[in-house]
Amino acid sequence: MNAPMKTDISLQPVPSWSEEDRARADHYALLARLFYAAPDEALLQALVASSSVLGQGQGVFAEAWRALGAAAASHSAAAVADEYAALFISVGKPKVMLNGSWYLTGFLQEEPLAELRDELAELGLGRRQGVAETEDHLAALAEVMRHLVLTAPDEAGLARQRGFFHRHLARWYGDLAAAIAAAPEADFYIRAGGLLQAFFDIERQAFDMV
Repeated sequence: MNAPMKTDISLQPVPSWSEEDRARADHYALLARLFYAAPDEALLQALVASSSVLGQGQGVFAEAWRALGAAAASHSAAAVADEYAALFISVGKPKVMLNGSWYLTGFLQEEPLAELRDELAELGLGRRQGVAETEDHLAALAEVMRHLVLTAPDEAGLARQRGFFHRHLARWYGDLAAAIAAAPEADFYIRAGGLLQAFFDIERQAFDMV
């Protein structure tokens, strides 16, 4: 994916990541990719393979992975691309909005976006030139969370992750998942939204315990 965010922050020295942090970063990267553009055939096949491992066991998260893997196995890339366009792309208002400001205020380009831009500037992050999506797009926010997980896996970094997640994702991701589930055009993306909901619920619960 051509990530909607860029960073000038040095990654030296290379942090020491736990297995859990690597898995968290991978899930943020996957969600960013799935909601930035429709998956290609290679990604669909990778989802099927991953679901055979991550879908083992009980619980909502494993169930979400099994459902996504099954959807990836039964959909072509062309069909998912058509669904993505029907849900998230429109010359007017898309059927489902992927921007946090919409769910927080009912409008785009509102105060939550301005606050987000200020915080990103403090982190040394900004939107890449030529990217149309604003910084409060789900894919961009997931990329920022991935960056925060990988660049500072320490106590101070965890505090930044927790603060960013609560300010810019926790208040609206459930509404997004519900909007996808309610859209008649949604099929594959109902399962992608289910994984988003399950993973973000785990993240929120973990942050609340810290």
